[in-house]
Amino acid sequence: MKRTGKTIFDRPVQRRPSPMPAPAPYPLALQLFQRGDLERSKSILDGILRSHPAHADAWHLRGVIAIMGGDHRRGAELIGRAVELQPDIPAFHFNRGNALKSLQEWLAAVESYERAIALRPNYADAYCNRGIALHALSQFDAALESYDRALAIDPLDADTYFNRGLTLHALRQLDTAIRSFDRAIQLRPGFPEVYRSRGDVLRDAKQWSAAVSSYDVAIKLRPDYVDAYWNRRIALLELKKFGAAIADWEKVIKLHPQQNFMLGDLLHAKTFLCDWTDFEPLYARVKSMIEGGVIVSSPFAATGTFDSPAIQQAVAESWAASHHPPASALGMSERRSGSSKIRLGYYSEDFHNHATCQLMAGLFESHDRSRFNLVAFSYGPQVDDEMRQRVVKCFDDFIDVRSMSDLDVTKRSRDLGIDIAIDLKGYAPGGRVGMFSERCAPVQVNFLGFPGTMGSELMDYIIADHVLIPEEYRKYYSEKIVYLPDTYQPNDIQRPMEIETPTRDTLGLPANAFIFCCLNDCYKISPSVFDRWMRILKTVDESVLWLFTDYEDAAQNLRREAAKRGVDEGRLIFCKRAPMTEHLARYRVADLFLDTLPYNAHTTASEALWIGLPVLTCMGEAFAARVAASLLNAIELPELITRNLDEYESLAIELARDPVRLQQIKDKLARNRLSTPLFDTRLYTRNLEAAYVEMVGRFRAGLPPANIDVLQLADASARIKTDNQQTG
Repeated sequence: MKRTGKTIFDRPVQRRPSPMPAPAPYPLALQLFQRGDLERSKSILDGILRSHPAHADAWHLRGVIAIMGGDHRRGAELIGRAVELQPDIPAFHFNRGNALKSLQEWLAAVESYERAIALRPNYADAYCNRGIALHALSQFDAALESYDRALAIDPLDADTYFNRGLTLHALRQLDTAIRSFDRAIQLRPGFPEVYRSRGDVLRDAKQWSAAVSSYDVAIKLRPDYVDAYWNRRIALLELKKFGAAIADWEKVIKLHPQQNFMLGDLLHAKTFLCDWTDFEPLYARVKSMIEGGVIVSSPFAATGTFDSPAIQQAVAESWAASHHPPASALGMSERRSGSSKIRLGYYSEDFHNHATCQLMAGLFESHDRSRFNLVAFSYGPQVDDEMRQRVVKCFDDFIDVRSMSDLDVTKRSRDLGIDIAIDLKGYAPGGRVGMFSERCAPVQVNFLGFPGTMGSELMDYIIADHVLIPEEYRKYYSEKIVYLPDTYQPNDIQRPMEIETPTRDTLGLPANAFIFCCLNDCYKISPSVFDRWMRILKTVDESVLWLFTDYEDAAQNLRREAAKRGVDEGRLIFCKRAPMTEHLARYRVADLFLDTLPYNAHTTASEALWIGLPVLTCMGEAFAARVAASLLNAIELPELITRNLDEYESLAIELARDPVRLQQIKDKLARNRLSTPLFDTRLYTRNLEAAYVEMVGRFRAGLPPANIDVLQLADASARIKTDNQQTG
């Protein structure tokens, strides 16, 4: 958000007796300037300075004209000459500070504003602009103090209340920020920037409807307000108003065709409605633009759209450079003694009944507390559900950081001596990657929440396995790879299992049909995979496809797409969200889970396997497209992994037509469920802990991050143990 600031040219001509007679042309130059005739004013001033190079007022006004013409560097230099000649004039320092602010030379700008304030202690505008520069330096508390000093002098200044609200937002003081914005609106009702920024705060407070209302006013005041449309669509997405969100995207495209991260996100947004209108040409256009180096997608959108680690890397690197460059205000993290426990910090929005926590809860409980301290940094909703109650007990400290700025979270992490900061969200919606820009810990890890590279030096490692990231794909990841022996995905052995199976009738399913199912979110359904599903249905008589969606528009679009492909829309049956036990139980009534591509089933795949439902996947190239293969490999069912959509389609048909073979796979799945690594929570935890120990050991030894293969670590440890025994 561009912050407002003051540029005041308030020096009267006759401030005090001049040390030398002012040349007559100067008052004329000033009059021309005040009338907006800058070229003639500049010409006169240049003449004055050639004949009277010690004329401070002329240097100052000439610098102001340069600033107004966009040449801030020249303006700072010209006003600097005025300051050298007469250092006791507050406005000289103030306007030089403005030029430096425009050049983003924040420290120098702060120094200029402070010199102006020293000369004029009641200089409200200097305090306001000093606050802007301090905010840019992430010195939020000092910025807030500066705004408060300005308001003590001029309590009716809307700009200062607005800028103060932005800083309060950065400090995560959301309620106070809204009050500051409301005061700015009282003072200046037609202030669209305030309504837009107020919407941003309400959005972060997850007050989605109120945020939309605030954006509505901003857009009413400024119908071409691109940023307001762009941010309103985020709140609309959260309200599941996908059609309205897409309309905002299209408005942005019309108003600002060069808006970054736009077309790719629009393509992704349309998938929430399974709206494939013009999908192929838009897909081809976005792909071509990304490959040409144009920034047109956010990382999460690209993950759900493209099965290409190269494309996902390019998008992530663009996003990281634009949104999360490394910062250095806090300096390097210190090395801690190797004698203490390793302190693990887990950072997430999802410490409650959420897919991430459903996977992680057993891991948290299984950590070896004699070797590790656990700290949770929670920035998600304050809910007291069963999962929150369970995981809170796992941590030595469970810290609610919703109201803390990113920088304050980083400081708190360092104060607590976190050795490894584990980001469980990444670029997934709701993540706060900014916390890691200053380094919460000497080692930072990308784990689970975002299935791909962060494209940034902020993350040292990514947790993976050899199926997810084969050696030839390492080049597409900015992180070093941690190869766990079986699968990257943790699982909770305490998931419900002994649960009552519902009848097909209660679920609205035909009693005697073959039930293909996919309970992934519908945005994962790609047109190419849907084509195959429809061909499967047409080939397998008496079969139906059971899908999950909370959005009736998506269901209607899929029915329409089925009809286009010659399939009776009644063969698509939809279910909605359900409590966890009911959700797991309903997997039992299906016959075969059909996976999606390029974004596989992740948590839903392990849920289905846990309950005993075979998952048929097509393995792609990118991380998100190889997850189900990773899980099937860990439960020793490689026969359900296909390499292309032709194989996928053929195997689905074969299994549906061969009940004996399908039952054999189900029996094998039942045998393997507790005898293979996929659901062995304790084994998984020990392997991950071995990786954590290696990460910290390398840092404490002064070594850079390196790829870690946990199986090789175990082999090396076993060899050392054997050698020691033989030597002994």
